[in-house]
Amino acid sequence: MGISSAGLRVFRQIAESGSFTAAAARLGYTQSAISRQAASLERSAGADLFERRSDGVRLTAAGQALLRHARTILDAVAAAEHDLAGTVPRTEQVRLGVFLSAGAVVLPAALGRLAQTDPHITVTTRDGTTPALIRALRAGSVDLAVLTSRPPHRPLDSESPRLHLETVEDTELVVAVPSTGQFAGRMAVHIDELVDAAWISTPSSSSEPLLGVWPGLPGRPRIVHSTRDWLTKLQLVASGQEVTTVPARLAPVLPPGVKMPATSLMPTSMTPPRFQRHPND
Repeated sequence: MGISSAGLRVFRQIAESGSFTAAAARLGYTQSAISRQAASLERSAGADLFERRSDGVRLTAAGQALLRHARTILDAVAAAEHDLAGTVPRTEQVRLGVFLSAGAVVLPAALGRLAQTDPHITVTTRDGTTPALIRALRAGSVDLAVLTSRPPHRPLDSESPRLHLETVEDTELVVAVPSTGQFAGRMAVHIDELVDAAWISTPSSSSEPLLGVWPGLPGRPRIVHSTRDWLTKLQLVASGQEVTTVPARLAPVLPPGVKMPATSLMPTSMTPPRFQRHPND
């Protein structure tokens, strides 16, 4: 195949981004240029590498096979570049991805312990949604990822080989409410009381679930604010009547004006964060 390392980098970015448009934005190309690169890769490979869908692209079986080889090739190219430049790292580098709420509590504690027990390991981090981090793992852009899933804990993707999963923590999903207003002073909130609540959620798509609204809530939720930033969510809760869902582990970092009453008749819970390793690592 006449595929260059530059072509493989484009291919890996498409696989990680899940769409030509997102890959173009990350690489600084136009969407049409990425589409032409994708078509050229498929001609060189002699097979369809991408399944083009209304919500983006997914790799075909041939694309998944090429991605496994692309990771090896691009890692070898990067190692050669370091050797030739004389910049071989003195410490072991680990690229870690974490789901959006993990950075406030889980990540600082883990990095602090690691600095004491294994100072020769240098960790770089990036956050993202669980689907985005799974794509990054497959593409080789991160080495490990801390993810989250809801019961029943089905496989997080259908690609082969399966990714190795290790449960790190089971955690409860709770509702964050203002310390004044309807739920002031309450120790518990019934799910029926949340039906007409104004919710703060993350943006959702067909590939990423709606986060911030209680799972299984009857009817269509009334969403008044949409943001991926957890600090913004909690500050909005503190400012008024809006509510959101958060993992119980965030209790130590709640800003003033936010409470976490228990929620009764819970239809489901958010469990567990997971530590995920690529099968080739």
